[in-house]
Amino acid sequence: MGFAKQNLDFNKNEDEMKLKISKLNKKLQIIQKGGGDAKIKKHHDKGKLTARERIDCLLDKGCDYLEIGSFAGYDMYKEHGGCPAGGVVVVIGYVSKKLCVVVANDATVKAGAWFPITGKKNLRAQEIAMENKLPIIYLVDSAGVYLPMQDEIFPDKEHFGRIFSNNAKISAMGIPQISAIMGSCVAGGAYLPIMSDESLIVEHTGSIFLAGSYLVKAAIGEVVDNETLGGATTHCEISGVTDYKCKDDKECLSTIRDMMGRIGDNDTAGFNREESKKPGENSSNLYGAFPVQRTDNYDVKNVIKLLVDESKFTEYKSDYGKTIVCAYARIDGWSVGIVANQRQVVKTKKGEMQFGGVIYSDSADKAARFIMNCNQKKIPLVFLQDVSGFMVGSRSEHGGIIKDGAKMVNAMSNSVVPKFTIVMGNSYGAGNYAMCGKAYDPRLIVGWPTAEIAVMGGAQAAKVLLQIEMASLKAKGEEISKEKEEELYNNIKQKYDDQTSPYYAAARLWVDEIIEPLETRKWISIGIAAANQNPDIKPYNVGVIQT
Repeated sequence: MGFAKQNLDFNKNEDEMKLKISKLNKKLQIIQKGGGDAKIKKHHDKGKLTARERIDCLLDKGCDYLEIGSFAGYDMYKEHGGCPAGGVVVVIGYVSKKLCVVVANDATVKAGAWFPITGKKNLRAQEIAMENKLPIIYLVDSAGVYLPMQDEIFPDKEHFGRIFSNNAKISAMGIPQISAIMGSCVAGGAYLPIMSDESLIVEHTGSIFLAGSYLVKAAIGEVVDNETLGGATTHCEISGVTDYKCKDDKECLSTIRDMMGRIGDNDTAGFNREESKKPGENSSNLYGAFPVQRTDNYDVKNVIKLLVDESKFTEYKSDYGKTIVCAYARIDGWSVGIVANQRQVVKTKKGEMQFGGVIYSDSADKAARFIMNCNQKKIPLVFLQDVSGFMVGSRSEHGGIIKDGAKMVNAMSNSVVPKFTIVMGNSYGAGNYAMCGKAYDPRLIVGWPTAEIAVMGGAQAAKVLLQIEMASLKAKGEEISKEKEEELYNNIKQKYDDQTSPYYAAARLWVDEIIEPLETRKWISIGIAAANQNPDIKPYNVGVIQT
């Protein structure tokens, strides 16, 4: 590949990517403070660790882990004071050498109360545990539903109650669930730890009850303090609701580690893995290899070389359907099948030019066949998204682009091997769908800081919306000057661009995380290790496909 450091385009890309990563890290530093220094101090004064400190104590030292949904709730709920990380920290990591999911309420954020995004994030954590058959540990410290928004979190199918439905289903699947009551656990939320296999409670700081002392007094006139009502002594010695009483957070977490260390091993899915090898090229070249500007072309094969072991891959149908690259490779030793959009303008053997980042009929046909092959061979799939959509126009329609696109979507949708999606750049329209967007159940989906997710690009969308707006104004008899037209266009484009930002997507959990490119290998590797814990792979059947 031989990247030349004196290459101006490379250096420009590298500088812009580093600026985006710096911006990413600054945002993360603020988010990881939760409710802020004053709330953290108040937490410590009670003898409690914060959610992130609890997780640090729980996880195996020196082992990689993934945080899911750091940006959940980002820039949302401003009128309520915000909700950093959705008020809950979720990680996939190792506890006593067992890969598991950890869910920790952040009580520095509105006392750990549940906002709508909190519920969505908790459901995502349970989904990951269920898909991969990973044990799940809940570190509970929550005041329950955030009452000013109760109508958006309480009654619907994918709201708060779904958590307890999943508790029951996870248990029936034989997946271990351990809950630690390390602070408040009230009202309906009290069912979560008790529907787990085993529960621990911390003395003096942990409490669990259906109604707190104020509500009890209002409801039945009884005067009782919270410790007597639902503290550690009450539930370990009188009610029998909890199983273990711990003197402080550290003893509680140590006990969980001991419990996890006694869990037996399960069968695995048997995904192929060899000794991990680093890419043959310098991985930091990713910063310069990927263009920040949407209009710049690049060869995605250079990106693949920087992600895969020894920079080696075997390309499938290399001379056919060139706007999608399909390849077999290894990432951190794991065998993978890669489906990647090619933004480079390419020339076919017929002498035709194909636009980069666009899916043509031949590309969709090739990708569908490759996806089927990976399922046949039990090889996990990795989708590298930088897609503007499917090719349009009379020639494409006459050539059956809808039929070939449907074939690719069908093959991908019915895939039984785990899928992992990396949104590197554009993720527009039906291209998002075909390349395994969130609606198609990737085991993990992450975006680089350069990601954009929308029906179409901001400039395209603004032009379409501008035409509609101008037609409406003209119908009302208004005269539209060039200046007015430009102002309308810029306002529409700015609003649309804001919504295509990776932070907008991550705030709503359309992606699990925004990551810097050098973390891509880690996410895929841990993701496959998690998927390997579930041996139950169904037979592959794509149903009816038009050919």
